[in-house]
Amino acid sequence: PLSLPMVFLAAGFLVFLLPLEALPTLDPVRHRGVVEHLTEVCVVVALMGAGLAINRPPGYRAWSTTWRLLGLAMPLTILLTAAAAGWLLGWPPAVALLVAAALAPTDPVLAAEVRVGEPTDDEDDEDEVRFALTSEAGLNDGLAFPFVLAAIALTTASATGWSTDGLWHWVWSDILVRSVVGLAVGLGVGRLLGWMFFQASWKALRLSEHREGFVALAATFTAYGLTEILHGYGFLAVFVAACTIRNAERSHRYHRVMHAFTDQIERLLTAVILFLVGGYIADGGLAALTWRGAALGLVLFLLIRPAVGWAVQIGGKAAGKERAAIAFFGIRGIGSFFYLAYALGAAEFAAPVRELWAVVTFTVLLSVLLHGVAATPVTTRLDRSAPDGPEEEGINEQAHPA
Repeated sequence: PLSLPMVFLAAGFLVFLLPLEALPTLDPVRHRGVVEHLTEVCVVVALMGAGLAINRPPGYRAWSTTWRLLGLAMPLTILLTAAAAGWLLGWPPAVALLVAAALAPTDPVLAAEVRVGEPTDDEDDEDEVRFALTSEAGLNDGLAFPFVLAAIALTTASATGWSTDGLWHWVWSDILVRSVVGLAVGLGVGRLLGWMFFQASWKALRLSEHREGFVALAATFTAYGLTEILHGYGFLAVFVAACTIRNAERSHRYHRVMHAFTDQIERLLTAVILFLVGGYIADGGLAALTWRGAALGLVLFLLIRPAVGWAVQIGGKAAGKERAAIAFFGIRGIGSFFYLAYALGAAEFAAPVRELWAVVTFTVLLSVLLHGVAATPVTTRLDRSAPDGPEEEGINEQAHPA
């Protein structure tokens, strides 16, 4: 029960305790912009990898667990976490909403511990746990953004209280328009690139013939950059584009080439970020953490996410053990750092900045340890209890045991 994120984090912590000079310290308060963009790149690369890995075609019934987690579990998790933050820490509504929105999404980076494997030809070879967590992590990063923007708008209108100023603008622009733009650009870019990769009559455009994995990065940043220029949700666009490319020609081996390349880049970026997070903790990053802030992270992991995740699946496709695993593995990680850095760069919030970073960092640390220890044993046990046994060869390798 040991994961690579745990190793990266521990390595950074131990190295930064040594009496060495010229270590690349990364203080999120002083280097907020660097943290924002470094985590941003890591998340968008992970979203492309997650979308390319999913074999199950999108659909209302096929993705029913995903829709429950997105449409019900995430808003309820944000609401309950914000209420807990206000009660435990006495934070103003805008601050409580910001932290709740940052911590609500399942992270597409660290969720690799329980993510589906590489692309295959079989649409039905993904168990419900891995599929649900992968698809949830791919979509909820983009869908959490409206709540982050709501926190920014609320603190701008009233730093310490409630305000309905800009409510309709938020509903119309931040929820509807930006989501539609992200979805439309993702579909458009995905279909265009899918045609170029697999169906173009001109061989120079048919990039699948060249088997170059770095093209996946070009697809990632094309979808993300174009959507951001149009003021849409780039995270949503990247995942939708990846799923659309995956559906353009499902049996082609080029999907594995692109997925393998994005997976390697994602792991490299994850190693760098978690190493620096370990160093930040060693340098006193949790000094501003109070027992109430720690309690918020514990309440989220041990009470809110499991209870909400279980409740929204009642009557769904997942069986009892699968339902419990999906509810438990609400992994928090790199995306939470991005959202907090983004929001703190956009507005002033009526709470100590270092305390906000300490609470989010502690919660991510808790997720790395708790979910990292549990990922391999839980998924292995689920595989063994399945009617046909393990569905994927090398499933333990996907969980990255050390």
